[in-house]
Amino acid sequence: MLQVARLAPKLLGESSDLVRGFVCSQLQPDGGFAGRSGSSDLYYTVFALQALIALQAEVPAADVRRFLTQYGSGAELDFVHLACLARCWAMLPPPALDASAIAALLSRLEEHRSPDGGYHSRRGVPHGTAYDAFLALGAYQDLGRPVPDPAALVSSVAALRAGDGGYSNQRDAGAGATPATAAAVMVLRQLDVPIPDGVSASLIARCHPEGGFLAAAGAPMPDLLSTATALHALTALHAALTPIAERCLDFVDTLWVNRGAFYGTWADEQPDCEYTYYGLLALGHLSLVA
Repeated sequence: MLQVARLAPKLLGESSDLVRGFVCSQLQPDGGFAGRSGSSDLYYTVFALQALIALQAEVPAADVRRFLTQYGSGAELDFVHLACLARCWAMLPPPALDASAIAALLSRLEEHRSPDGGYHSRRGVPHGTAYDAFLALGAYQDLGRPVPDPAALVSSVAALRAGDGGYSNQRDAGAGATPATAAAVMVLRQLDVPIPDGVSASLIARCHPEGGFLAAAGAPMPDLLSTATALHALTALHAALTPIAERCLDFVDTLWVNRGAFYGTWADEQPDCEYTYYGLLALGHLSLVA
């Protein structure tokens, strides 16, 4: 994803400096980056770091390292923030987590392994989700470790195929969700598993007439997360983006905030580092075909 997001300045031009400025403005005194509450948050720190790296901006490594150190090996963190802790450390120069801390963090991730071989943010749930599989696999890759029993993980994700050809975060769904489909595609590709026919078509069907992608059938409006992840998955599937590129670019432009950030939807009123990164990811893909 970062490799593609690095292409965003081709379309942003001089506005890239505004994005750098916005992201840097979210750095808090404790070394983390602000979430929507205004306080530092590991989740938003991930996206801030990814945005800075994509823009080839200097990462405040010493500040962020100080922020991350307080979490140790993540004993008090939930599943999502455990994965975020791994990703944050991976984006910093050494020294990073030592071997014992890595083992402890991954041991806690494995507590979220579902009986079907997938991962779920809640312990003990019978079946994993596509989103949590994506987070877990990413955490293992970030920490330089192979995910245990990849075949079981593939089986769990494959069982999430929905009736419309996409993927859902639950089994036996009639229709997939765009972010879940994108997550499933990336997990299966990372594990060298062929993607079934019809997945690209299920994603393309979610493209809104005015640009952008809907998160699910019947969603009231497209959103930037669904748009960026759909474009990323479609590129991985070698689908042609040219027919939808112009309207998707128009959609991303409607979410631009002049002070250097992006809103998540047309109804959003607060930009943040997460959606700003997704703006970069979407623009990176669109720069290849615009």
